[in-house]
Amino acid sequence: MPTTDPHARVPREALFRFYAELNDFLPEPRRQRDLSYHFYGTPSVKDTIEAIGVPHTEVDVILVDGESVDFSHRLAGGERIAVYPVFERYDVSPVTRLRPAPLRVTRFVADVHLGTLARNLRLLGFDTVWERDLPDEAIIDIAVRDRRIILTRDMGILKNGRVTHGYWLRATDPSKQLEEVIAALDLAGSIDAYTRCMECNGLLQPVSRMDAARSVPLQVFLVYREFKRCKCCGRTYWRGSHLRRLDRVVERARTSGPRRPPDESPTRRGYRARG
Repeated sequence: MPTTDPHARVPREALFRFYAELNDFLPEPRRQRDLSYHFYGTPSVKDTIEAIGVPHTEVDVILVDGESVDFSHRLAGGERIAVYPVFERYDVSPVTRLRPAPLRVTRFVADVHLGTLARNLRLLGFDTVWERDLPDEAIIDIAVRDRRIILTRDMGILKNGRVTHGYWLRATDPSKQLEEVIAALDLAGSIDAYTRCMECNGLLQPVSRMDAARSVPLQVFLVYREFKRCKCCGRTYWRGSHLRRLDRVVERARTSGPRRPPDESPTRRGYRARG
């Protein structure tokens, strides 16, 4: 029996479609297909997308009934919404891009579960903050203050409204995570290996062999001629037997391919941009 209460909330519905890697945030049965979403009132498209499960940091283009909109756009019901990730290799200049411009300097802050990834990124020369007991709010503070990209396996942190640059790791294996980050952010050409301390993130500088003699075992001093020292923590590095393993890590990162392209570009479908 239909309600006659004039104050009753009216249920509304919109149809969503998520493209390319945005489907990674959805349960398997809901991927690569139209999703019906029910709601009340007039929520913003940003809040609705995050309620479905996709962090706003992963979204670059939103089209409502074929027109480009920003995160503040309000839904009224009956719309068809297409949601796209970043388009690295497509011309999407006619549409409203929602992600902030890429940071001029690529710097990271990694969550507490990504210690190995942080060490590997430092190995490649990327400035990466990581501490084993950093709470989420501290990670966000560091990201905002230092203009860093948050790396995390926790989607919740990326839904915080203060976060502007973040990436959710799909892989759980640390070696795969490194290749994923390099490929997704197109960083292969920016690798500057063996320039940062893997332990504290400080920069390395060459030191004389005699200066290194006080901080390395005698057998190391007798065999090796070149040494580097961390400016921050004072650790001394040399090209030891472990270098072969590290070289393999660096080489895999250098050859990491680009992330898969979106399965459909909005400009290819002739969508209109809102001025």
